Amino acid sequence: MYTHTQTISQAFGVLEKPLTKDHNMRTKRAVLPSPFKKQVKLIVKRLVIIIALISSFLSAQDKVPNIRLKMINGKYAKLYDFLKEGPMIIDFWATWCEPCKKQMRYLDLFYNHFKPTGFNVLTVNTDSPKSMSKVKPYVRTKGFEFNVAVDPNSQVKKRLKVQEMPTTIIIDQDGSILYRHKGYVPGDEVGILKAITDILDKKGIEYLPLDLDKVQAVKKKQKLNIDF
Repeated sequence: MYTHTQTISQAFGVLEKPLTKDHNMRTKRAVLPSPFKKQVKLIVKRLVIIIALISSFLSAQDKVPNIRLKMINGKYAKLYDFLKEGPMIIDFWATWCEPCKKQMRYLDLFYNHFKPTGFNVLTVNTDSPKSMSKVKPYVRTKGFEFNVAVDPNSQVKKRLKVQEMPTTIIIDQDGSILYRHKGYVPGDEVGILKAITDILDKKGIEYLPLDLDKVQAVKKKQKLNIDF
């Protein structure tokens, strides 16, 4: 047994020794050799440069190029021609794509509803040259009023890095991408509509509200040939 006057160290047989200079040296942080420090600094500098280059590249990708487009009527136009009055939807679709067809009715609705604000809609058909003859009759039969371009060789599709059908992109007047969505399932039109109104709100552009549920009910009541 040990008395209360004993230290814990004494009780366990541990000698209390003052810290020496050598002990203090051992407890200090390890110091990197000078050549190694230089290598680390060089690696950090290179990483900073690489990150800056990647950021620059990604920023460039967030802006679409002013691509030359072939329109469904055979005439040619530049993509930025459709941005003169406001932001725009670019939608990629094909006649064989059923989800594309379901979404296109909403795109036409958005085009006609928001057209007074300067908002535009451009759809780009990506059918192959073999099935390109189906495009014009399909658009005419459905009565779509939005702008239609054709891209049989997928040049526009590649430039905008589109891989899925449909792909819906909203771009600002300077060509910057504000919204991008791949595919379509019922209900996605709500997200697209919200993206449109959010952009218009941010720009301070006034517009009439659009109630999709009300529009859908009216269309069904009229028994129109629609894809809602």
